[in-house]
Amino acid sequence: MRVSIGKIDVTATLARVEQLLRQDRSISPAVCSMMELLVTIITLMMEKLGVNSSNSGIAPSRDPGRPRGAKPKTKKTTRKPGGQKGHPGNTLQWTDKPDRIEPIAIDRRTLPPGQYVPAGHDARQVIDIVITKCVVEYRAEILKNADGQLFVAQFPAAVSQRVQYGASVKSQSVYMSQQQLIPYDRIRDYFHDQCDIPLSPGSVFNFNQEAFQLLEPFEAFVVQKLVLELILHADETGIQINKTLHWLHCLCNERWTLLRPHTKRGGDAILAMGVLQHFKGRLGHDHWKSYFQIQCDHFLCNAHHLRELEYAWDQDDQRWALKMQWLLLEIHSATKDAGGCLDPDTANKFRSRYRNILTRGNRECPARPTINGRRVAQSKSRNLLERLRNFETETLRFMTDPLVPFTNNQGENDLRMTKVQQKISGCFRSFEGAQYFCRIRSYISTCQKHDISPTEALQALFDGRLSDIIASFDRRE
Repeated sequence: MRVSIGKIDVTATLARVEQLLRQDRSISPAVCSMMELLVTIITLMMEKLGVNSSNSGIAPSRDPGRPRGAKPKTKKTTRKPGGQKGHPGNTLQWTDKPDRIEPIAIDRRTLPPGQYVPAGHDARQVIDIVITKCVVEYRAEILKNADGQLFVAQFPAAVSQRVQYGASVKSQSVYMSQQQLIPYDRIRDYFHDQCDIPLSPGSVFNFNQEAFQLLEPFEAFVVQKLVLELILHADETGIQINKTLHWLHCLCNERWTLLRPHTKRGGDAILAMGVLQHFKGRLGHDHWKSYFQIQCDHFLCNAHHLRELEYAWDQDDQRWALKMQWLLLEIHSATKDAGGCLDPDTANKFRSRYRNILTRGNRECPARPTINGRRVAQSKSRNLLERLRNFETETLRFMTDPLVPFTNNQGENDLRMTKVQQKISGCFRSFEGAQYFCRIRSYISTCQKHDISPTEALQALFDGRLSDIIASFDRRE
């Protein structure tokens, strides 16, 4: 990438400075170190100028020069608006057992004179909702014997107060808070305005806390399941807790989700989840080095590679990066056409082409020479080339192992709502609140992967039927 400011070629100027530093032996070590630091800082700043969502992992909303609130431009299409041909679509279905029937009689004054007999009816249905408060009063029978001794029927275990909230109020509150990510004050307003139920933000927090405690057996169950899986996706993202950076870690696959907050990003946090130190399957991630301490087969996310290769070609004019991008997409397409696994001969041909591109890339993007015997920071393109060379097996594992996908998108998908929560609320107020969010979201996500709706899952939780939900997971697989 060549950067110019006015008539000054910044790239060429930095190259001349580096060359002079290597040649001039009269410069003191202190001055040389300071110049090296300045060159490194300027280089890093230059690299950031060309970073956007298409060639890095940053969100589209953070693209340089993007107007606040603007959406990325979409490609023009000749398709008409609405559902396309072949799309299954969604439509209202006729109900055989309506909740209420409204008979409509003919105004006989509008009929011509004559005798009429019933001949059936025509029907139309209107699907609507009724939001209302429902108060259930439990009346425990009291009996008195001949001695005047009273005997009172026992209330259900869940009915412990004279007046209390029911399971549906709790489940809907937690659903709105943890699934729809609605702030506590707005949940309070909803219950007051729509249901005429007084509900404080403190009550919403208490319901989340209760759900967190009830879900302890679920979390232990998911940990055991993840350990035995053949493939897992791992990812992490930064979160703000009381204005302090923490990390939210995710382990998941198509059937299970486990989220946990932690003060650290590295090995301590990964092992604290209690899964990977016992895991022997395939682990997918974005090359975060801490994951390589896990003794298992690793595979790397090629969606990350494609974005980084885009940066190398777009910003650093690396021809090898464009060819590698094309090759990875070609291998991906061939692997899908082959049913998820290439035969050994085809795989070896692709490996040979992969290595040839990296060999040419090594000439096109050589390592920066040392300055006074010290290794200098390498460019992003060079670091990417070395990673693809050193981790060839992990990068290409998808083409020979039918269980391994091309990307680690499953992990990113299960983390996505965390970023939405951060945009809405800004941060978690406490570490406990982050823990509540992670465990409840793990439960909801896992239930959705087993075709159980969030509303059904949370209602069962507060009804005391969590064991039924857990038992249904195995039946649905």
